Amino acid sequence: MSRNEQRAVTRRYDRVAPVYDLYETPMEWLGGLRRLRRHLVSQARGEVLEVGVGTGKNLAFYPADIDLVAVDVSPRMLARARRRASRVGVAPRFVQADVQHLPFPDDSFDTALATAVFCSVPDPVAGLRELRRVTRPDGQILLLEHVRPDNPVLGLLADLVTPLTRRLFGFRANRRTEENVVAAGIEPETVVRRGIWREIVGRPEAEAAKPHRSTSS
Repeated sequence: MSRNEQRAVTRRYDRVAPVYDLYETPMEWLGGLRRLRRHLVSQARGEVLEVGVGTGKNLAFYPADIDLVAVDVSPRMLARARRRASRVGVAPRFVQADVQHLPFPDDSFDTALATAVFCSVPDPVAGLRELRRVTRPDGQILLLEHVRPDNPVLGLLADLVTPLTRRLFGFRANRRTEENVVAAGIEPETVVRRGIWREIVGRPEAEAAKPHRSTSS
């Protein structure tokens, strides 16, 4: 995927940042997404990387004893996350970066985490490979993502609306994230399926060599 597509996605998230929490409110509360976030984030341990931190909705859910680095590609999203961090009394290190090109050395984190992120990454397999690269061999990768519905009719509907959701909001409604996780060399230990949502706890595959890349922190 081209860098031009990523720039377009970044512009869209910059544009919707002021109203992002508002338009996600029905899904957060009525759809149970807040509860799912809380459950996933509570499993983080050690040195933690959250990619696509957005407006910081997960910040209040982390255990007190973790060391958190929070990444987003959108500067306006990061600005809102910083304000939320101050309100909830946490102090992550914020970094503006693209998950497809993370600025961290190999094997940097005990936990890598993302919630509702890989629907908007232009090349999701590349982004997931980066999570795998920066996660230690005994670490964990925690994901909460919506996927293309299994129902044939709803799946077709997701395909049809995806050009609109991509143009307006930057995300695709028809991503097949379970398959992308495996393609990226992440071994799913558990997959919990709740409608279109998938909670995935994965590990870097021991059998496959990691895609090493020289980076600077």
